[in-house]
Amino acid sequence: MTRALVAAAFIAVIVAAHADAQTSRATETSNIPRTPLGKPDLTGVWQGGSTQPGGWAEANAGSGVGGSGRDPNAAVVGSSNDRPAGREGAPYQDWAAQKVLEAFNRRGVDDPTGKCLPAGIPRSVMLGLFPQQFVQTPTQLVILYEYMSTFRVIPFGAQHPDDMLPSYMGNSVAHWDGDTLVVDVAGFNDKTWLAGTGTFHSDALHIVERYTRVSKDRIDYEVTMEDPNVLTKPWILRSSLMLREETRLQEYVCAENNLDLDRYEKLIESGVDFTRQ
Repeated sequence: MTRALVAAAFIAVIVAAHADAQTSRATETSNIPRTPLGKPDLTGVWQGGSTQPGGWAEANAGSGVGGSGRDPNAAVVGSSNDRPAGREGAPYQDWAAQKVLEAFNRRGVDDPTGKCLPAGIPRSVMLGLFPQQFVQTPTQLVILYEYMSTFRVIPFGAQHPDDMLPSYMGNSVAHWDGDTLVVDVAGFNDKTWLAGTGTFHSDALHIVERYTRVSKDRIDYEVTMEDPNVLTKPWILRSSLMLREETRLQEYVCAENNLDLDRYEKLIESGVDFTRQ
């Protein structure tokens, strides 16, 4: 076979592979539910921090926190304090980075969720141990979080009100950028962590979220966090949410389920040093 024929065959293979990839992407896109206005319909029950398709039991068959342990080789969904490989580190100012390290060395005993406080944004979104339900109407998106029983009502095409009070989940408004829902969140208090142990913020926090439904089963999630009081630059994290059909939200009462505070208080009283050295 001549070099020309080899080159032609190689090009043909590349073109065919590219065409197959385009066909696959087109098929996934065509399966995305859409509203009468043509926008993606995000309605459904979702699991954050995962890329595993299937139902809840199937996707969480691995070992570790949140897994059933039926399949030791299956992927493990991390907790809200885990830091996935490759994730950008938080660009904290020097004094703030020292405060984060102190919380880490204390093994997160000061975690606001340990006091049964809401997890805030974006931690609630990326938390994989509990489902979250999206209910989309022509005028707004309502998100219900099983964890801490919190919720968000996000109007489309609105502005933040002038009388915002500092809150755990902030005030959210949204608009469409093509097929991506862009959510602007402001009006936070300073009582939550962002995305891991000790990742505190001030009440100057401003967040922009981007939800892009890339297939029937997956939403790609990007969040940009700005806080001039503690960060040196915007902090951008990316994750995904997977559709969990036939999953329903259940009641979660933190005070009845969370024993960490009592356990740590007993360790402190008995003089046990549980900090990282």
